[in-house]
Amino acid sequence: MTRHPAVAALGLGAASALALPPVHAVPVLLVTLPAFLGLLGAAKNARAALVLGLGFGWGHHILGTYWVTHALFTDLARWWWLVPVAAPGLAVPLAVFSLLPALAAWGAPAGWRRVLAFSGAWVLAEMLRGVIFTGFPWNLLGTVWAFSALPLQPAALVGVHGLSLLTVLIACLPALRSWRWGALGVVVLAGWMGFGAWRLADAEPALEETRLILVQGNVAQDLKWQEDQRLPIFQRYLRLTEEAGRAAHEAHPHARIVVIWPETASPFLLAQDEQARRAIAAALPPNAVLLAGTVRADWGADGRLARVYNSLVGVGPDGGLLTVFDKAHLVPFGEYMPLGGLLPIRMVTGGMDFTPGPGPVSISLPGIPAFSPLICYEVIFPGQVVGAERPAWLLNVTNDAWFGHSAGPYQHLASARLRAVEEGLPMVRVAQTGISAVFDARGRALGRLGLGGTGSLTAWLPPVAVPTIFSWLGLLIPGFFAMIALLASKFWRGHYKSMQEQN
Repeated sequence: MTRHPAVAALGLGAASALALPPVHAVPVLLVTLPAFLGLLGAAKNARAALVLGLGFGWGHHILGTYWVTHALFTDLARWWWLVPVAAPGLAVPLAVFSLLPALAAWGAPAGWRRVLAFSGAWVLAEMLRGVIFTGFPWNLLGTVWAFSALPLQPAALVGVHGLSLLTVLIACLPALRSWRWGALGVVVLAGWMGFGAWRLADAEPALEETRLILVQGNVAQDLKWQEDQRLPIFQRYLRLTEEAGRAAHEAHPHARIVVIWPETASPFLLAQDEQARRAIAAALPPNAVLLAGTVRADWGADGRLARVYNSLVGVGPDGGLLTVFDKAHLVPFGEYMPLGGLLPIRMVTGGMDFTPGPGPVSISLPGIPAFSPLICYEVIFPGQVVGAERPAWLLNVTNDAWFGHSAGPYQHLASARLRAVEEGLPMVRVAQTGISAVFDARGRALGRLGLGGTGSLTAWLPPVAVPTIFSWLGLLIPGFFAMIALLASKFWRGHYKSMQEQN
């Protein structure tokens, strides 16, 4: 073994991040995870195993979330001191969740029981990461398969955490040093892909009733709130809306048209600004509606600003306000100050925390199938994107301009795609600078606007699929299988000898 196991663990964790979007170098896990298990097997005590787990997790999340540094470039004069520490600092609390699988693997006998212990504990740690301190289930290992709809299909049964469990199990099989285990991995992978092919065998027919227009204004974050840029930005969105709306109406005059702008696309407070809504109505094609991201505000009786919200509003063809949805899952340091403001880091312009909304809901508007809105990273939470009433589609509006041309927007897109498969619902994603896309209920891409592009995407709203098993039972399913794997590693000895006994 290496003379510096902690450094080796750090490198293996970083290398494992290459499997994540947008690289998707999934085979690297066949090397990094077995090598990490080898380091854990050689650890002299639990403390050494925990150090290895922390090193692996730190390396994995530094490379996986390096893109957070891009947000600082929007105001470098103010945040220059954070540039060298932002990604390593964020990776520290995320790395803590690697302690559980490291300790579980160290405490299990070598061989298949260690693989089971590591796999089950890894997924349980992923699930904990999604809920502790408001949760941050970013870069779950199951997202490594989001380069195509085919390998994502088991998520309809077990969710992204179930994909993570399968991924870790298969990737760790080389640690067993047996062709039989390798053959089993090939069989499981073949069955996995065969299930995906079976689910994708039939194309979903277009409903040809609701025509979607996704508008991607491509506004740089450092320009977004400059006073002299507000009107030009608004006019850009109006122009793109008018051009695409006219073409869509001419091609399909009887279709209901829904125009969608991304998160905080409007530089004006649309819920309060009637003049801005009238300008929007003038740009819309006949009988169309607009769903737009905007900041919303409440004022007190004394005329002072009381609350602000990150919202999605509906604007009718007469400029009327049709609906308002307020974001519930706010971003720490971006939309509110955690820990009572002990850390003086506020990335969003303004000195007031945003107020959270009520959570997932299903919104019905005249002539439009009911939808559940998800603002920004609300879409990354598996099992938490649909309210009590099942909608016909999911709408994710986001502003990924914070993260520039980095891995961040691709990783965010992967989460959105997985929610479509898990819930059996079409996903419409509209991003400020990209990547905007339409996915059907099985995660197939029906249209896409690339990162950094300016324009619009027109597509039919895909049909809803039957509810998936995951949409019924949610996180209970992957949690159950992860616990089974962990318990089996401790209590089920079976008829197989461990690697240690064989050697």
